[in-house]
Amino acid sequence: MWNGSRLLWLSAACLAAVACGAAAAEAPRVFLHDAGAIETLRQEMQVGETAYDEALEVLRAEAEEALERGPWSVTDKEETPPSGDKQDYMSQGPYWWPNPDTEDGLPYVRRDGERNPEVDALDRRPMGRMIATVETLGWADYFTGETRFAEHAADVLRTWFLDEDTGMNPHLEYGQRIPGRTEGRGIGIIDTRGLANVVEAVGLLAESEAWTEDDQEGLEAWFADYLEWLIESDHGQDERRHPNNHGTWYDVQVVSFALFSGQDDVARDVLEESRERRIMEHTEPDGRQPRELDRTLPWHYSIFNLRGYMALAHLGERAGVDIWDWKSEEGHGLRQTLEYLIPYATGDAEWTYEGIREPDFGELAPLLWKAGLAYGSAEYRQLAQELFADDEWETVRFRLQYPG
Repeated sequence: MWNGSRLLWLSAACLAAVACGAAAAEAPRVFLHDAGAIETLRQEMQVGETAYDEALEVLRAEAEEALERGPWSVTDKEETPPSGDKQDYMSQGPYWWPNPDTEDGLPYVRRDGERNPEVDALDRRPMGRMIATVETLGWADYFTGETRFAEHAADVLRTWFLDEDTGMNPHLEYGQRIPGRTEGRGIGIIDTRGLANVVEAVGLLAESEAWTEDDQEGLEAWFADYLEWLIESDHGQDERRHPNNHGTWYDVQVVSFALFSGQDDVARDVLEESRERRIMEHTEPDGRQPRELDRTLPWHYSIFNLRGYMALAHLGERAGVDIWDWKSEEGHGLRQTLEYLIPYATGDAEWTYEGIREPDFGELAPLLWKAGLAYGSAEYRQLAQELFADDEWETVRFRLQYPG
C-alpha cells in the first residue's frame, strides 16, 4: 500500500497522462539525474507493477535500516582542530602512515593505495555515513511517499549542516592533514565530492512536509558559502589546479553547488572550461588517462576519473553545456575515454598496468549504462547488464536512479 501525507492517487485523467508519457507532477530539482525519467518511473509505479519493483523493495529495506542510523555531527570527534572549533571539519590523508624510521612516527610517509585506519577517527567516515543515509532516505521518500523517510533525512541534514551547535562550518581548511607535515591540504577537498549526492537527495525531498522552506534556504546558503570558499581559498585554488581526478571532482562540486545555490553562470563557465582543462589535458586522444594509470590502482582510478567526467556531462545537460559529445581537434573526448576501457572489461584485451590489487572490471558497468542512455546505445546498455552480476541487476538501486 502506498502511503504518506503527500502522496496523491492518480485519477483516470492522470492515468491517461502516464500512458502517453506526460508528466503528472513537477519533476524534482536534481542535476545528476534525468528528472523527467525518474518522475515518469514514479508515476508508473503508482499505477501498478513495473520491471523495477524488486529494486524498489531493496531500496525500501535499505531505507528501513537507514532509519536506525544517525544523525552525525562534526562535533562528535574527540580531537579538536587547530582552530579550537570542533565545528570545523577535519580529516587525515588516507595513504599516509607513521614513519618507521623515527621514534615518534613523524613525519608520516606515503603508501599510495594503502588506507590507514587512523583516518576513521575524524570526520571523513561520519560524513560518508551521513551522505549515504541521506541519499538512501531521499530516494526512498521519493519513490514510496512514506514521510518517515523524509523526516529522518531532514533530521540528519539539519544536524550536520544547519544546527547552530552541531553544524559543520562551510570550509575544509583541515581536510586531509598529514601528521608532522601539514594541518590541511587542498587535496582534502575530494572528501566532499559526495555532497553532490546530498544536493540530489534534497531535490527529491522537496515535496515533503518534513523539509521546510527554511531548511531549503538554510542549506542553499550553506552551499553558497562553501562554494565561495572552494573558489576563493588557497586550498580551493590548489585543488582546482590538480592535474588528475582531484581536479575533475573539484569541478563536479563547484558546478553542482553553483546550480543548487542558483549561480548558473558560475556553473556554465566551469563546465565550458572543464572540457579542455580536464578531458583534453588529462587524457590522450586514444582515451588513456596517464595520470590515473601511473597510480597503484590504475584501473580503479581510471574509472573514478571517468565517473567524474560523466558527472560533469550530466551537470552539463542541466546547464546547457555539451560534454557527452564534445571532442577536441586532436580527438580527446569523454566517449574516447570510455571506449578505451571497454575491451579490458570484456576480456578482448589484457590489462597490463600493474597495481597493488587486481582490477574489478565490473566497475565499468554503471558507466556503460549511463553512456548507453546518453548516446542511445543499446550495445552499451546490454554490455552493462552483462557486467552486473545476474542476481544483482534486477535489484540494484542504480536502476531506479537511471531508468531506461
